[in-house]
Amino acid sequence: MFDKLESVESRYLELEKELSDSATIANQREYQRLAKEHADLMPCVQTFRKHRELAARLEENRELLSDADPDIRELAQEDSSQIQTELDELEDELKRLLTPKDPNDDKDVILEIRAGTGGDEAALFAADLFRMYTKYAELMSWKVDVLSSHATGIGGFKEVIFSLSGNRAYSRLKFESGVHRVQRVPTTESQGRIHTSAVTVAVFPEAEEVEVEIEPNDLRVDVFRSSGPGGQSVNTTDSAVRITHEPTGLVVICQDEKSQHKNKAKALKVLRARLLDRKQQEQRDKTAEDRKSQVGTGDRSERVRTYNFPQNRVTEHRINLTLYKLEHVLEGEINSIIDPLTTHFEAESIMQSNHA
Repeated sequence: MFDKLESVESRYLELEKELSDSATIANQREYQRLAKEHADLMPCVQTFRKHRELAARLEENRELLSDADPDIRELAQEDSSQIQTELDELEDELKRLLTPKDPNDDKDVILEIRAGTGGDEAALFAADLFRMYTKYAELMSWKVDVLSSHATGIGGFKEVIFSLSGNRAYSRLKFESGVHRVQRVPTTESQGRIHTSAVTVAVFPEAEEVEVEIEPNDLRVDVFRSSGPGGQSVNTTDSAVRITHEPTGLVVICQDEKSQHKNKAKALKVLRARLLDRKQQEQRDKTAEDRKSQVGTGDRSERVRTYNFPQNRVTEHRINLTLYKLEHVLEGEINSIIDPLTTHFEAESIMQSNHA
């Protein structure tokens, strides 16, 4: 670990020289790139330097432990114990800082919620989850933009796709992908029996145009009249857009806007995010020695969470976490799930990095 830290500090010092060079200052794009790398390395370098200073102090104290004066020996022992505790904490922090960062963490996010098994009840729960995530976005001061939706007549969604824009949105929501299961008595159930339904959630980092190039010749764009609930002109003009990316077969439909151009722009945003996700998944599959190590990276077939209404219970299966505050969770208070999830997967990442 300390060899890695020496390399990081060397790179940090190189960057300081480059940033003070007049040629670099004249090239603003290059200057900004190097300044960002410098800022990213700063916490690690500062922590490493603090660790080195404390380690030197500990070494000095070792000499005092054999001093003839018992009072000096006692003070040295107390100081050494405190320094060792601080060094242990700093080493844990350095391990975390050395763990490779997810390049998508600062990105905005696109969520796709789809009703699975359970018919109308699954569609209603898809609407509940959509509300939960929009409430969470409010708490986080993020912007919500519905990109596409397919509503049912009873207030549910067969599918809803939306973007969340704000500070480190992807880093907070990237572990939400998977099958979310609900257990409750449907309003249509006359005998009071509990039904189990499922909804799938997919989370994608929003892709920049430079990250995913889409050749216009690879796209088939169809326009048609919108269907389902809609206001004036939504259902009376050919404003809905279906884009098919022919090399991959991916299809995106957007019909919520009155403008065909707006629907096309939203569809391209969703398509770009799906293509980036596919590209990154292929890279993970190539480099992963063990496919099981990728638990939590977005497997949409994995059952991740159960929402049990009769018991007011939410269970996060990946970390065996159970909370008896379902009503708060559905109001968007999901940090009590997201925080331990993030801690768990960060710890796994550190362990894999140490064994690499």
